[in-house]
Amino acid sequence: MGNLIEVAKTGDIEPGQGICVEIEDKKIAVFNIQGNYYAIDDSCTHVGGPLSEGECEGYVVTCPWHGAQFNIKTGEVLSPPAKRPIKSYRVQVEGNSIKVEI
Repeated sequence: MGNLIEVAKTGDIEPGQGICVEIEDKKIAVFNIQGNYYAIDDSCTHVGGPLSEGECEGYVVTCPWHGAQFNIKTGEVLSPPAKRPIKSYRVQVEGNSIKVEI
């Protein structure tokens, strides 16, 4: 198991939204989906668009640059132009503290 690092408080992320946090020089997008929190790499594998700024619908985030879609839970590519998945991270919530495992 990796290190759990506090990245935000539950009140920092509105439902259906994401934020970008930086941990150990990695940009990670943390999303609030119906009160559950998920973390994936913030950079689209197509050309690096910021996924934390993308539109969320259910468990799907759409890259704001070229429209590639990813599963927020798993990092799986759901539609082009991206061809490679992104890394997902385990998230743990303790009280109002959101922690990501690196």
